[in-house]
Amino acid sequence: MAAATVNMTIEQGTTWTQQLQWKSGDPATAVNLTGYSARMMLRSVVTSSTVALSLSSPSSGIAITAATGTFTLSATATTTAALTAGRYVYDLEAVSSGGQVTRVCEGVVTVSAEVTR
Repeated sequence: MAAATVNMTIEQGTTWTQQLQWKSGDPATAVNLTGYSARMMLRSVVTSSTVALSLSSPSSGIAITAATGTFTLSATATTTAALTAGRYVYDLEAVSSGGQVTRVCEGVVTVSAEVTR
């Protein structure tokens, strides 16, 4: 299964929340995420050693709703204010209880500049 491409926008200096649902099969149905954890990183380019934003479950910016296959990504206004406006690349990985890693989605995150500060 290839990772889905999902592009997102984060408004600098605001509380950010984004929900993503993982579906698989034909017809597509929600993946049961019982026992899974998740992790996500933003970088300016794929090869950068600098991580602009790192999220993980269960308590560092990613909440999982297992029955609906939903990941809720979030960052505080303070965290998004610290991001430099611009384009970043990211991927979201799900890790099963057995250690199998699946890239659920990937894409570009655009951080739009805050005017009111």
